[in-house]
Amino acid sequence: MVFSDLFLASGWGLIAPILAIYIIKNIKGGDVEVAGIAMGVYWLFKSILQIPIARYLDRNHGEKDDYYALIGGTLLASLTPIGFIFAVLPWHIYVLQGIHALGMAMAVPSWSAIFTRHIGKGKEAFSWSLDSSSVGLGAGAAGVLGGTIAKVFGFIPLFVGVSVFGLLATLLFFLIKKDMLPRTSKDGVFPMPKYH
Repeated sequence: MVFSDLFLASGWGLIAPILAIYIIKNIKGGDVEVAGIAMGVYWLFKSILQIPIARYLDRNHGEKDDYYALIGGTLLASLTPIGFIFAVLPWHIYVLQGIHALGMAMAVPSWSAIFTRHIGKGKEAFSWSLDSSSVGLGAGAAGVLGGTIAKVFGFIPLFVGVSVFGLLATLLFFLIKKDMLPRTSKDGVFPMPKYH
C-alpha cells in the first residue's frame, strides 16, 4: 500500500506545481483566476465528497467495499490527467478537477481504513511515518523532475506519465486482495489478520 501511495503521489507530483502554468498557456481564457478556481474545485469537492463516502464505507462491514472504492477511486484519479490533454476551455479543467476530486474522495478514506486495520500492533507511528515520508520524497522528487520534463518535452508526456504512475498504483492493489478482511463479528470487531 505504501508503494501504491508513492506511485500515485509521485505521478501527481509531476504536474501539481506546474498545472497553473499549463492552464495559463494552453486553455482559452486561462489565467491565474482559472487556475485558482481549478484548485478550489478539486479541494472543495474532495473535502465535501469524502465524508459521506467514508460514512458509507464505515457502515458496510468487511473490507470488500473499501477495496473496490480504493481501486475505483485510484483508477478514476489516474485517468483524469489524460483529459487535460484534450481540454481547451476553463470548464473542461473544472470538470476534470471534479472527477479527480471524486476519485480521491473514494480512494483516500478507503486507503486509510485498510492501511489502519493492517498496521502491526506497536508499529503504528512507524507505519504512518513510512507512508508519509515516501509520499513526500516521491512528490518532491517528481516536482523537480516535472518542471524539467515540461520544459524539454512539453506537458503531454507529463500527463501521460501521471496516468501511468496512477495505473501502476492501481495495479499494486491487486496484490493485497487476498488480505482483505471478511465481515466484522457481531460485536463489530474485525478479526485480526493471520500475519499480526
